[in-house]
Amino acid sequence: MLKLENVSKIYYNNGIIATGFSKVNLELNLGEFVVITGESGSGKSTLLNVISGLDSYEEGEMYINGQETSHYTEKDLEQYRKKYIANIFQNFNLINSYTVYQNVELVLLLSGYKKSQVKKKILDIIDQVGLTKFKNTKVSKLSGGQKQRVAIARAIIKDSPIIVADEPTGNLDTESAKDVIDILRKVSKDKLVIIVTHNIEQFEEHATRIIKMHDGKIIENREIEKIDETNLIKETKFKKVTFFNKLRLGIRNTFNIKSKFLLLFMVFFFITSALFLEYTSFKLAESDIDNGVSVTFKDLSENRILIKKQDKTSFSEEDYSKISNLQNIDYIVKNDVFLDTQITISRSTTKGYGECWYATTINDVKNFKEQVDLGRIPEQENEAILQTSSKNYYIENFVDEVLEQNFSIKDSQENSILDGIKIVGIKFNENSNNYDSKIYMDSTQIEKLNTYMNEEYSTLKALFQNKYIQNKIVPSEKVEKENAIVSDDLKSLVKNGRIKGKDIQIEVSNIFYSDKINLTINNTYTEKSFTRLTGNDNYKLYGNAIFINNEVYDSLFNKQPYQSSVFVKDFENIDTTILELNNLGIDTKKVTDFKVITNDNYNELVQMIRTIVTIILIFILFFISYFIIKIILKSRAIYYTTLRMLGSSRKEVRKILDIELFINSNLAYFTSILIIYLTKINIINIQYLSKLSQFIGLWECVLIYVIIILMSKLLSRKVSKDIFKKSAISTYNEEV
Repeated sequence: MLKLENVSKIYYNNGIIATGFSKVNLELNLGEFVVITGESGSGKSTLLNVISGLDSYEEGEMYINGQETSHYTEKDLEQYRKKYIANIFQNFNLINSYTVYQNVELVLLLSGYKKSQVKKKILDIIDQVGLTKFKNTKVSKLSGGQKQRVAIARAIIKDSPIIVADEPTGNLDTESAKDVIDILRKVSKDKLVIIVTHNIEQFEEHATRIIKMHDGKIIENREIEKIDETNLIKETKFKKVTFFNKLRLGIRNTFNIKSKFLLLFMVFFFITSALFLEYTSFKLAESDIDNGVSVTFKDLSENRILIKKQDKTSFSEEDYSKISNLQNIDYIVKNDVFLDTQITISRSTTKGYGECWYATTINDVKNFKEQVDLGRIPEQENEAILQTSSKNYYIENFVDEVLEQNFSIKDSQENSILDGIKIVGIKFNENSNNYDSKIYMDSTQIEKLNTYMNEEYSTLKALFQNKYIQNKIVPSEKVEKENAIVSDDLKSLVKNGRIKGKDIQIEVSNIFYSDKINLTINNTYTEKSFTRLTGNDNYKLYGNAIFINNEVYDSLFNKQPYQSSVFVKDFENIDTTILELNNLGIDTKKVTDFKVITNDNYNELVQMIRTIVTIILIFILFFISYFIIKIILKSRAIYYTTLRMLGSSRKEVRKILDIELFINSNLAYFTSILIIYLTKINIINIQYLSKLSQFIGLWECVLIYVIIILMSKLLSRKVSKDIFKKSAISTYNEEV
């Protein structure tokens, strides 16, 4: 039994008091088909909202089965609607992006039924209202009459004891209206059906009671058919919404409106990207401001490890094969001295523009994993890529003097040590200048420079008569392999002046290795015989030198590498890689250990600023995202308010919204992670992103993920709070 005693509904708006209805007294029972009528503004719809628990009342008392309801909170009203009420709305309140089947299914999912339990029941109800062939059609494509049938099916399947309908035929043609009335009359036999209408003629022949309202008061309460029994109104059977039902609805809501999904995805992608960019930009700034310096090493990449064998011997190809098989090894630079030695490549221009030259370090072209900005990738052994600034004079003004032109590699004395290096590709590096460039060459060409590089880093000494002498040691084609030719002045070191046939030892040493060879002096030269015996015509410079065979001289420097460098793929796992190298009998040192940091105080200031900016950014992103998401979800507010009207609780609605935003935030986050990964493996070749990606490791990914998930949770709380700030009908009226 439903009973109202002197119930009044009063509205307060900006200090103005308005009465929805006043001093209403009613007693309604199961089996009644009640029709409430009256002109617009008479209070009939307001009365229906109070009866259905969509709105509260201010005076009097409403009883359900003899229990008072005036003390009900919003949570109590949710339970009341779930237990007793099924609504049919004038505007249908269907989910337009759902199919007919999904709209009817929704009310059962919210009542805790499993998806597998309800299929037959749903299909039977859909058939009962004549919509079987439309069961998989989206509601947005149905006519008004068909939509109202869906709304009725949804109300019937809930099996609530009270069905309330606000103008259920107001938007229908005569034929559709008649069908709707017939369906409602059939279900009213064991239920209490309450209908609000301005068209009493349509319902009069079916009504058991007709109530007329005027100016917020009941002016007529005419009982047409006596219902003798006063039965208790049985509660609707329901359970808590299962997790899987919430998950199912959350997933469905995420993807069922593509435009809304894309907008939410872009919001969370923007948040994620902004956080990654803010963090990595500061790290890059710290790196650029104080990257550290080293007297010995030019390439201070954090991914670089210096390696030497523990037994002090040179590396073999077998050694390199074992190293390259380690999981985190990206590539090996065998002759790593090239990474830290600046050499000059130059050529004389053809149009009188002077000497075109670049100070570069040498790199293996197979380790170039980007795309060139000008020209092409090398195809021949003598072809190379130049990486330099786009602001370079020749690049800006006379690129034809660089591209497809032959350069020579020269030593510090401007002597050519390798000719015919053709630059076929140019890669811009805005952090470099004419004095800080790179050249990527074929490994066969690099090997030709090995002797020169070892010579640059080595010291040569001659041991004669158990004394080290300061004479220069110079190669010559005129000298046989086992012999040496020395200045006649060395005779003074021998008692009898006989120097021919004496032994002389040539020693070479550098930071990597030492070696020596024993030769026999077979001749001496004077100024007159100098050129004839040595093949050298510069007596003034080399008049005191020791001349040895060319091949013997080269053998002192043409050695397998004693030190190399490996570059790891993932800096986060560099320590694990070091342990694996140690287990192979290799000593290791991170090149970053040789950095000398000069701006510790400045870095501390930058880190403090970064923390403050990050906190401010998170707050700004949250509030910007909140307002954007609130606008995006405005259409969804109707959906969530409809769930409330169907009896769903605040907690259940919030969980569904949580899931929807959680899915969107995760998709956006992992899309960002995928972009970072593709950048790290050079599938995406954007130089600035490549620089930033090197600062992103597992810790940074976890931290930003936690921030994103917390933000999605807080955004869900904020939006759901707005949805629940007023009664269900007030929120609905505001949104529509």
